[in-house]
Amino acid sequence: MEEGYELDLTYITERIIAVSFPASCSEETYVHNLQDVTRMLKSKHGDNYLVLNLSEKRYDLTKLNPKIMDVGWPDLHAPPLDKMCSICKAMESWLNSDPQHVVVIHCRGGKGRIGVVISSYMHFTNVSASADQALDRFAMKKFFDDKVSTLMQPSQKRYVHFLSGLLSGSVKMNTTPLFLHFVILHGIPSFDAGGVCRPFLKIYQAMQPVHTSGIYSVGPENQSRICIAIEPAQLLKGDIMLKCYHKKYRSATRDVVFRLQFHTGAVQGYGLVFGKEDLDNANKDDRFPDYGKIELVFSGTPEKIQGCEHLKNDHGVIVDYNTSDPLIRWDSYENMSPDGEGEESKLVPRVLS
Repeated sequence: MEEGYELDLTYITERIIAVSFPASCSEETYVHNLQDVTRMLKSKHGDNYLVLNLSEKRYDLTKLNPKIMDVGWPDLHAPPLDKMCSICKAMESWLNSDPQHVVVIHCRGGKGRIGVVISSYMHFTNVSASADQALDRFAMKKFFDDKVSTLMQPSQKRYVHFLSGLLSGSVKMNTTPLFLHFVILHGIPSFDAGGVCRPFLKIYQAMQPVHTSGIYSVGPENQSRICIAIEPAQLLKGDIMLKCYHKKYRSATRDVVFRLQFHTGAVQGYGLVFGKEDLDNANKDDRFPDYGKIELVFSGTPEKIQGCEHLKNDHGVIVDYNTSDPLIRWDSYENMSPDGEGEESKLVPRVLS
């Protein structure tokens, strides 16, 4: 990298370009580098490039690049399923409308989001495969394998895998109602001295919080499991995220134990199990046991499941239902716009004078 430059610009194919900036890049360096990239793109491609912005919306980005689509979502997360489809359709539409057109994928932060878009588009073009796209797909796969696959979170990979199954027809969208009754942690993470853990769970639907559990206090003698009962059972539909936190002892802070995103359309049957390698955060955290796993128990109705009496905690597990504690209430997504619903206009790039 040249002196003063903090970016990675790659021609993945002749017509798909990735421009990424590290999260640590200063505002001044970012703006300066962005201006230089814009000059380069204009000199090489004129007005034939469309910018897909995978990060938060920025006015200066719009100023520098007139044709821009803001399709961002939080770093290290999986995007909503419909957003993945919209991005692929927009790329195909733009590239097919003129042989001179190129797409620039812009991202500031982790490169996992670029991995999501490239791998999704690879599967998307595979369905409408033509001979001349085979070479492009080979180039995209090489970029994906070499540069970004190891940077993707388990949830990001899960969403791409689901989209691939839907596109190929090997997976059918499940539309039956799903009520979540239990979230079971098998294997207790060791987050405090002495192997103590105080987990609580937040459930999000379309990035909006729909349920917050009590705080479960577990000592080192209870090392087998924690059953978090969702009461009343929570009807879930679409893009779901479970985020489990550990409430620190005598400290107004919390740690993320794991994060897990899935789409209810991918759930077959009424049980789901995720191993450590399937959990964001936990997959690379030594405090989470290697044999640990998360089990979700669903049913098709809100009524209590018959025969689930064994899903209760040992006497040593204490639950504090004081969820008015600001630390428990505080929600890191509350300032995000509920982006992606009824936003068909985003498929058309805005051309600003």
